[in-house]
Amino acid sequence: MTGAIPALSHRLRPWLAAICLGATSVLMSAPAFARGPDGIADIAEKVIDAVVNISTSQTVEAKSGGGGGEGSGAMPQLPPGSPFEEFFDDFKNRRGGKGGDLQPRKTNSLGSGFIVDTSGIVVTNNHVIADADEINIIMNDGSKFKAELVGVDKKTDLAVLKFKPNKPLIAVKFGDSDKLRLGEWVIAIGNPFSLGGTVTAGIVSARNRDISSGPYDNYIQTDAAINRGNSGGPLFNLDGEVIGVNTLIISPSGGSIGIGFAVPSKTVAGVVDQLRQFGELRRGWLGVRIQPVTDEIAESLNIKPARGALVAGVEDKGPAKPAGIEPGDVVIKFDGKDIKEPKDLSRVVGDTTVGKTVDVVVIRKGQEQTKQVTLGRLEDGDKAVPASVKTQEPAEKTMTQKALGLDLASLSKDLRSRYKIKDSVKGVIITNVDGSSDAAEKRLSAGEVIVEVAQEAVTNAADVKKRVDQLKKDGKKSVLLLVSNADGELRFVALSVQ
Repeated sequence: MTGAIPALSHRLRPWLAAICLGATSVLMSAPAFARGPDGIADIAEKVIDAVVNISTSQTVEAKSGGGGGEGSGAMPQLPPGSPFEEFFDDFKNRRGGKGGDLQPRKTNSLGSGFIVDTSGIVVTNNHVIADADEINIIMNDGSKFKAELVGVDKKTDLAVLKFKPNKPLIAVKFGDSDKLRLGEWVIAIGNPFSLGGTVTAGIVSARNRDISSGPYDNYIQTDAAINRGNSGGPLFNLDGEVIGVNTLIISPSGGSIGIGFAVPSKTVAGVVDQLRQFGELRRGWLGVRIQPVTDEIAESLNIKPARGALVAGVEDKGPAKPAGIEPGDVVIKFDGKDIKEPKDLSRVVGDTTVGKTVDVVVIRKGQEQTKQVTLGRLEDGDKAVPASVKTQEPAEKTMTQKALGLDLASLSKDLRSRYKIKDSVKGVIITNVDGSSDAAEKRLSAGEVIVEVAQEAVTNAADVKKRVDQLKKDGKKSVLLLVSNADGELRFVALSVQ
C-alpha cells in the first residue's frame, strides 16, 4: 500500500529503484558548509501545524496451506511433551484455533499529508491510502481524527481526504511551481520512517523531469532529504507556499541519496479542485495517437528544428476528426502553448477543460494550419499516446519488389488471411525485412502494411519503389513511411534512402 514500488524508466532500472515514499529514514545531517538561508526556521514554524501524518489500516485475508499439508498454513507435528509444544499451542491459537485456519489480519502504514482548507481538507498521495479500510489524520500535537476519502487520481498519484476538526486549523496555500528556478531553496516536511513531523531543506535540482512513471510526468527534482514515509508531504518554497507534493525517490537502499521527486503544485492544484468538485478527474481528450518527431522524420517533413507531436492516428469518434486533424500532421501549438514533444501535448490536453474549444496549430506538408477543436472527455482505457507496434513472425516470402531493405508485395486476399489483416487496411504489405537494414533497426516487420510513402498513398510495390527512387534523385536523406499493423493502428517511420 505504501511500500516501495518501481517507477523509473528502463534507463535507470538496471542500477536504481524508484521508491514510493510510503513507509519511513535516518536523519542525515548536511555538511557544515552547506548552510541554507536564514529564514528556514521561521517558515517551518509557520507551516508545520498544517502538515499531518496519515495512518492507514487494511484487513488482509490470510491463506491457509490447508489439510495439514506442506503449505504455508500447515502446523508442525510435535511429539507429546516436547519443550516447544506450549509455544506452538499459543501460536496456533493466535492463528485461529484448530486445523491451522488463518484469521484475517490488519496491516498498518504511515505517510504524510497537508491541510489546504481549514474545514478539514487534506492532500496526500494515492499510494499512501490505496486499499485502506480506515484512514486517520494525526496532527502535529498528536490529536487523531478519522478521515474520509474525497477522491483519488491514480495517474498523478494524488488523493484528497476530509475530516471534522474540533479546533481551528492552519492551512497552507499553493504557490506557482512554474516560477521555480534551478538552485532555488525548498523545504520538505513529512513523516520519514514514522518519526513524525521532520523538516529537511535542499535545492531544486531539475524541473519538468520525466521518469516514465506515467502519462503526465512533470516532476520537480530536489536534493532535500526525502525518505520513505515522506509520501504525500508538502515541498515548500521560501514564502511558505506549497510548490510540490513529495512522491518518489531514487535509491538503491530505500533511504535518501539526494534525488527526490515532487508533483508540481500547478498539477496538484488542478487535480485537487476537480476531486473536491466532482470526486473524480475529468481530463480533456483530443482523440489522436501521437509519436515523437525524430530528426529523420523532421527532415522528411521539412520541419526545422525537430519539434512537436506527430499525429499517427485519429480516432473515428474523437474530437480531432471533425476538426480536420489528419495523420501526418505535426502539432506544434495547443491553446497558445508550444508543444515541443508528445508529453507536452498529453499534459496540456489533459489539463484543459472538457468541452472547451481551442486552437490547434499543426504543420501539414510544410505549411502551418490552425484547427479549432472542441475537447471531449478522456475515459479510462482510452489510448492517448504513442501508437503500439504489433510484431509478427516473418512468414513465407511472396516477394514482388525490393526497396529500403524490405520485400514488398501487393496486398492480396491470401496475404490478408495469412497475416490476419483487417479489410479496412490498404497499401503494400511487407513480407520480409533484411536484418541488417535500417528498416529492421526501426522495428518494421513482416505483416505490416505501408500505407503512404512521403505522404502519398501507395497501392502496389512498384509505387513504393518509384517514390523512393524519386526521393533519391531529389537528394533526400530519408523517406517517411506511414505504416499500419494488422489492426489498422498507424505509425510513422523514417528510413534512410542512402
